Amino acid sequence: MTEEIAITVNNVWKLFRRQKQRTFKEMLPALMSGGKKNVIDTFWALQDVDLKIKKGETFGIVGPNGSGKSTLLKLIAGVTQPTKGSIKVSGVIAPLIELGAGFHPEMTGRENIFLNAAILGMTKAEIAPRVEEIIDFSEIRDSIDQPVKRYSSGMYMRLAFSVAVHVNFDILLVDEILSVGDLKFQQKCFRLMDKFKKDEGKTIVYVGHNLEKVKTFCDRVAYLNFGKIIDVGPAAPVVEQYQNA
Repeated sequence: MTEEIAITVNNVWKLFRRQKQRTFKEMLPALMSGGKKNVIDTFWALQDVDLKIKKGETFGIVGPNGSGKSTLLKLIAGVTQPTKGSIKVSGVIAPLIELGAGFHPEMTGRENIFLNAAILGMTKAEIAPRVEEIIDFSEIRDSIDQPVKRYSSGMYMRLAFSVAVHVNFDILLVDEILSVGDLKFQQKCFRLMDKFKKDEGKTIVYVGHNLEKVKTFCDRVAYLNFGKIIDVGPAAPVVEQYQNA
């Protein structure tokens, strides 16, 4: 029997353009001649990435800063598109890839629950019965009717995680967001994700710097460096390869 695939990343490349920082001395000739003041630098954030992530699998992505981990998650989430190649996703995605993404700073936490749920594809009628459960899980009831611009990063994370895991999803994308906040709440999040993994067959893609957690939590891991996949395989040996590198 063929295993079902949740995410297929096929020969994906991603090019970024950024303004190159120059000193005033370096810019002076251009300023004097009326030429271009800005120099645009380009770089490949991802190069020829191929991956297949199975349904119900917990898949980790490791690598040094700037290796392309977050870029890959954003491509899977559909936040940005590949320059070359294609990504196919089978199922509804709940992305936790950027702290505060999908929140309006002037709105209260309660109002942002409805806003964030709408972004994730749920109607007001669908999310309304779950609001109290979301607030309870987030443990920020005392601040839920305050504008989120007054929230700490830990409070943002609590609310964002709570909303994401209480909507109808098939695939959960988790970036470094869980590194924010207190250890007790992080442990609570991982216990819930374990339940998703073991009892509900959800697909989880996890990017994290806590390599011991990646080893124990993930089934398989991809090791990225300079935008290229170095190895993909069972969690422990791939993480150890990265640590040794």
